[in-house]
Amino acid sequence: MSTLHLPATALERLQRVQQRYDELTELMARPDVVTNPELLQRYAREQAGLEEVVSLFRQYRAVEEELEATRGMLNDPKRDPELDELIEDEIRSLQRKRDELIERLKVALLPKDPNDEKDVIVEIRAGTGGEEAALFARDLFRMYSRYAERKGWDVEVLDTTETGLDGFQKIIFRVAGRGAYSRLKYESGVHRVQRVPITEASGRIHTSAATVAVLPEADEIEVQINPEDLEIEVFRSQGHGGQSVNTTDSAVRITHKPTGIVVTCQDERSQLKNKARALAVLRARLYDLEQSKRQSELTEVRRSMVRSGDRSEKIRTYNFPQDRVTDHRINLTLYRLQAIMDGDLDPLIDALVAADQAERLAAAQV
Repeated sequence: MSTLHLPATALERLQRVQQRYDELTELMARPDVVTNPELLQRYAREQAGLEEVVSLFRQYRAVEEELEATRGMLNDPKRDPELDELIEDEIRSLQRKRDELIERLKVALLPKDPNDEKDVIVEIRAGTGGEEAALFARDLFRMYSRYAERKGWDVEVLDTTETGLDGFQKIIFRVAGRGAYSRLKYESGVHRVQRVPITEASGRIHTSAATVAVLPEADEIEVQINPEDLEIEVFRSQGHGGQSVNTTDSAVRITHKPTGIVVTCQDERSQLKNKARALAVLRARLYDLEQSKRQSELTEVRRSMVRSGDRSEKIRTYNFPQDRVTDHRINLTLYRLQAIMDGDLDPLIDALVAADQAERLAAAQV
């Protein structure tokens, strides 16, 4: 017999969530909100964040009502006793469904990462391995671009530094789409590749690395930058070997004097566009810096092993000769490297999400 039940406090919270969901539906139908794109988007994002919980709660209540009605059939004196076994089977089936929904609701009620629905800025930088590391950085960019394409997300390259063999010493790009951060946040860290480089004549396997940083995009309200704190320089965009690629000073370098953070953008021919992109990257870095400080101050909060935020940590190895990808945080190995490099990241990310949820559920029950 099933023993799972939702506590009264959880039921009250779920009812409040549904009330807020319905309230948002009404708000988004108001003329003053419909004509305010920024407010409309904010309400739509909030509602999207509640949608899963509300859907599960509605399913739970429907199953509870059906379970109560089916139990009532056993108490009906006019029932056919020969149907008792069928009724009891139906009750057990509904209990299993109800228990599954309770477990899913427990996960859905875990505190949400406030950044989950945000767009992201991703920075990939070649690490150890010279030209091969730069080529691997390009492969990682292609992998994330193909993943974004599968998800229906938009990718916008903000800045690149290319190498002689068309690798990337650095590439910074924006990924815009619902839930982008909730999926890509697990990708921050050191990615290691083991393969025979195209520059290797003897056929020996080399190990190279690239670092990935995934930053939630911050808007001007969340991060306010004092113009006096900025040093802005303009110069001509440069390509391979440092040669100028156009004849105007369109590239922009912004230095945030209080933190020493430097951002350069040169991919656009428009100085204004490069400046806007550089400021977006700077805001994301400052927001990430502030978040990291808050996390380090909250020492009583247990740090997630799945996404510790330590970008010096080796998180994954891509072994080409063995067609193997290993995520070291959860000891998961998949023998489908080519599919993963082609953007089929969901099997990896789903496993990381499940591990993160299990860890947080265990911590919540301590």
